[in-house]
Amino acid sequence: MLVPRTSLIISTYNWPAALKHCLTSAAQQKVLPDDVIIADDGSGEETRALIEEMQPHFPVPLVHAWHDDLGFRKAEILNKAVKQSSADYLIQVDGDVILHPLFVKDHLVAAEPGTFVRGTRARLTATRTAELLGSPSPTLHFFSSGVYNRLNALRLPALKSLGERKEMKCRNVRGSNLAFWKSDFIRVNGYNNDLQGWGHEDEELAARFINNSIIKKIIKLSAIQFHLHHDELQKENEPFHSKIVEEAIINKVKTCRNGYGRS
Repeated sequence: MLVPRTSLIISTYNWPAALKHCLTSAAQQKVLPDDVIIADDGSGEETRALIEEMQPHFPVPLVHAWHDDLGFRKAEILNKAVKQSSADYLIQVDGDVILHPLFVKDHLVAAEPGTFVRGTRARLTATRTAELLGSPSPTLHFFSSGVYNRLNALRLPALKSLGERKEMKCRNVRGSNLAFWKSDFIRVNGYNNDLQGWGHEDEELAARFINNSIIKKIIKLSAIQFHLHHDELQKENEPFHSKIVEEAIINKVKTCRNGYGRS
């Protein structure tokens, strides 16, 4: 299969120190995306200054999609970021992860029509995160100190088929390691803008993919990323979001009314 035009979409909100490391790891990919689009949910001037500083030297176009800070509106800014992409295939991560140098390549190898891809992530302890944020260019691997969920840091391309499976369930889909075809995203009308506040916007999107017979492909032993430690976000809207996910599953919802087309 021909390699599709690809955008790496990075969501962020007011953590420029983490975003800098994420962008550095994106710039060091052995196979670069065609562009990188930052989905910025209303960050302040420090984040804008960081992006403007990196743009002239970045190896691919670095696009800053931003809207006003009116609360947690991650779904909406992700829709806006996707609108700024002319690519066929979209790889989505959060701005608080550090990518393995072969992260994009692994996702492109995993891409296939009729599927979306859910990856995993290794996590870093608070102590290790603090150390990394103070270093210029962290190098992380399976044996690095301060890593837990360590099996998710194991990259074994020769055995990657053992870490792949497909299912028609939206559980455990996380937008920090997710990839999909833009045409499929438009087909389901993208993220649901009604989901404001933390929680489950990615699973709800996945439910609509599945209701359109787009298969979830789970990958391990490839597409490695390391998640920086941070305090948990407030989750006051989580029960409402969970209910919408449940309704999407039960009612076989294939699209949402307030989504990509309204962003």
